[in-house]
Amino acid sequence: MLEEQRQRAITAFQEFLFAPLETRLARHENISPESNAIALFEFIAATVPAYQAFLTEHGINPPSVQTYQDFQKLPFITKENYLRRHPLADLCRNGQLEMCDTIAVSSGSTGKPTFWPRFLADELQIATRFEQIFHDSFYADTRRTLAVICFTLGSWVGGMYTTNCCRYLASKGYPITVISPGNNKEEIFRVVQELGPSFEQVVLLGYPPFIKDVIDSGIARGVQWPQYQIKMVFAGEVFSEEWRSLVGERVGSNNPCYDSASLYGTADAGVLGNETPLSICIRRFLADHPEAARALFGESRLPTLVQYDPLSRFFETHEGTLLFSGDNGIPLLRYHISDTGGLIAYDAMLKFLAQWGFDPVTALPQENSIIHLGLKEQSPPQQATERGIHPLPFVYVFGRSHFTVSYFGANIYPENVTVGLEQPVIREWVTGKFVLQVKEDADQNRFLSVVVELAPGVEGSKEKQEAIASSILSQLLRLNSEFANYVPPEYQMPQVALASTSDPEYFPLGVKHRYTRS
Repeated sequence: MLEEQRQRAITAFQEFLFAPLETRLARHENISPESNAIALFEFIAATVPAYQAFLTEHGINPPSVQTYQDFQKLPFITKENYLRRHPLADLCRNGQLEMCDTIAVSSGSTGKPTFWPRFLADELQIATRFEQIFHDSFYADTRRTLAVICFTLGSWVGGMYTTNCCRYLASKGYPITVISPGNNKEEIFRVVQELGPSFEQVVLLGYPPFIKDVIDSGIARGVQWPQYQIKMVFAGEVFSEEWRSLVGERVGSNNPCYDSASLYGTADAGVLGNETPLSICIRRFLADHPEAARALFGESRLPTLVQYDPLSRFFETHEGTLLFSGDNGIPLLRYHISDTGGLIAYDAMLKFLAQWGFDPVTALPQENSIIHLGLKEQSPPQQATERGIHPLPFVYVFGRSHFTVSYFGANIYPENVTVGLEQPVIREWVTGKFVLQVKEDADQNRFLSVVVELAPGVEGSKEKQEAIASSILSQLLRLNSEFANYVPPEYQMPQVALASTSDPEYFPLGVKHRYTRS
């Protein structure tokens, strides 16, 4: 028996069960995140054999790291220079793989499986991210809630991790019941229709394109989504605010800042940050003001924007990419994951928005009059106006930089094209999937090619092609200043091809979709 494990589990579970959410989210105001990061370094240097070897290899004596400036000089770790060079057990504390109680698998961009062990205490730390969403966005402390896990189940990280975290919320006292049909659409329809009426709201948790497919397929077969008071939790892909509005409309959502939220997660270390009502309110403003978004983010595309707890996951930036540090089954220090993005302090975000005449704290559409619970109307819970507003820092994430195409020197992002497909009328014809690439014609003139997947039962036509091309062009000109200024007008109109649902060349079933091709 491992007595240390028993004590870790008891301590972590007690802290999670009895510490109020507000208290946990305010810890960074009294504890220096930088000092906390140094303490994490000292812990890892003392207990993780692989990191001890890594420091020796780089000629670093752990006691020499005393200040945050010293910390910032520590070398990055990556899969190549660290994780794949050591036995799995040596990456864990005390070199003991058995100190973790489960292992997840991620294939990553290379397709080579990576194992990620973790323990109950690691999941409880991440469960607070789910608590933020269920409490602040969904009011799940006062509403009987059915959480439907639509992520793929098995050894992959998303489904089992999410299931566990939602169950921990139920252990804390939230009236949440969890069911995990995974990515089986028929089973999702069955559990929602048979169990949904017993609850005041139903939360669908899954990969954004899959959740949209579930909703659209459900509408086609007569599922009355609005009667279940649907809420949604997403992870794994950047989406536009037009997409959020579209999916929300189809389930009867009338408050986009509170009816859905996205997680910034990774198999490497669980959830790193999460959307909040405040971050969504800000993002929706920026979606309507591309000039402000470009001034803030420096690019002509809208990233995922989340808030994070700097004591749980400590972020840094390096040449426009993100690093993070955090305790985990495999503790990670200054881990470089190649995500393009940046950090914005809470006060700096509000100051920037004020320069554009916007105050999200006052603009945030609070549920301050009537909360709809099925057919029943109630007064909102006390302190409702405080929900979703925490002075936590922001991290924005574009994703991997190689998911773009270059056209006449302009970087064209899938996010720009996505908005064009989410306009009225057009969105009824398509699934939202497409493949963006630059091709050459017989005269070796380059053109922008977009292959678009038609929705089930929709027939292609020249009129649809032209309408889709015009919509994409309109949004490229609106959102992407490089495109508008670099690409000659006669080369701006994209050439659109329409493919049937699940076309084997461009949209094969069972494969994670890629929106660009070289």
